[in-house]
Amino acid sequence: MFKDILLAVDVEDVQSWQKPIKVATEYAKAFNSNLHIMTVVPDFGMSIVSSYFPKDHEKKMVEKANEMLHTFVKEHVSEDIHVQHIIGLGSIYEEILRVSREIKSDLIIMGTHRPKLQDYLLGPNAARVTRHATCSVMVVRE
Repeated sequence: MFKDILLAVDVEDVQSWQKPIKVATEYAKAFNSNLHIMTVVPDFGMSIVSSYFPKDHEKKMVEKANEMLHTFVKEHVSEDIHVQHIIGLGSIYEEILRVSREIKSDLIIMGTHRPKLQDYLLGPNAARVTRHATCSVMVVRE
């Protein structure tokens, strides 16, 4: 039913992956799916902001995120599941949607938290992904 599942996590935020990783691995095993696990490194937007950081800060952040994602997968995903590690750079929800289209995912799985006031004003990433995705989206509550 699901050939390619995209799981979006923030490896440094346990609430973003604690329940979703269980669901994603169960689905990947049940449907013999490819599991694409991604995390997103935010960019700093305006060039004036990034000018305050060392020249190669973005490269180092991506390398660190890649390292952390590989460690995360080793600790939480069994070896019998085919996993692709993906690092996005930019806006979280835009990167999730971009990657989903690129890999032609059948399902996006992501966690969410109880909304706060700023979520109603700006919109949480899960809500944006759900509204704009071209495939099914499963949002797993904390």
